[in-house]
Amino acid sequence: MLVSPSGPSRPERVARGIELLTGWGLRPVLAPHAYARHGYLAGADALRAADLNTAFTDPTVRGVLAIRGGYGAQRVVDLIDMAAVRRDPKVVAGFSDITALQLALWRGARLATVHGPGAAWLDERTPLRSAESLHAALTTTAEVTLTADPDAETGPVRVPGRATGPLLGGNLCLLTATVGTPDLPDLTGAVLLIEDVQEPPYKIDRMVTQLRRCGALSGVAGVAVGQFTRCTDGWDTTVADVLTERLGDLGVPVLGGLPVGHGHGQLTVPLGTPATLDTSTGTLTVAPAVS
Repeated sequence: MLVSPSGPSRPERVARGIELLTGWGLRPVLAPHAYARHGYLAGADALRAADLNTAFTDPTVRGVLAIRGGYGAQRVVDLIDMAAVRRDPKVVAGFSDITALQLALWRGARLATVHGPGAAWLDERTPLRSAESLHAALTTTAEVTLTADPDAETGPVRVPGRATGPLLGGNLCLLTATVGTPDLPDLTGAVLLIEDVQEPPYKIDRMVTQLRRCGALSGVAGVAVGQFTRCTDGWDTTVADVLTERLGDLGVPVLGGLPVGHGHGQLTVPLGTPATLDTSTGTLTVAPAVS
């Protein structure tokens, strides 16, 4: 079922996503209010929550794919029927604002999810390799291995070492917004995944600093750094400089340049499953979210 927990979507992009999903042998069905709109939201909170609960309670629905991110998932996560999620776990995929939903599902049901493109597909940003990555994560039980690109915007961010633990996190802005809520995950022993878009380096600094100050990073096993797309401003300090400084003294392995996030060629990765971060090979290997 294709759902819109956050912002409104463009039907022509969704049509391309439906074409891809159908080509994989899946049967995409639009949620009843998938195209609703209420300002910058995809409909009123009650409608968006109802669509999520429809997907979670319908036994014929085996996967839930967010159409896009934007904003609004935090407004509905407390309305989710977590008992239904626990009774009938199904794969949930999306990224960006959908991080709020994924963190809530981890808190309320320990549900492993999938961080990957939504159904509002844009071939220019997510080419064939991106489609193949999402397809594999949704439909196979193969582990996912991502290789860091040293030439990416976060490629220079690296602290040597090897770390294992559940992969948790997603969009840095949304993760930071869970501070003070029940959805901030316990990252003790976890490999933290972070990525973001259009946030200048000083704001990245502020978010990581907040996570440090509240103790969220005190027990982390390692940090997997994805794409920080268009994160620039007029200062000389780059996002790689900030991440190196604010993560480099945690005493844990850190690997930047991973193709996860809002950038071109975004790849898909499970969340909530065992992962290994290895800076010597430049890889992040993650167990599947489906079985």
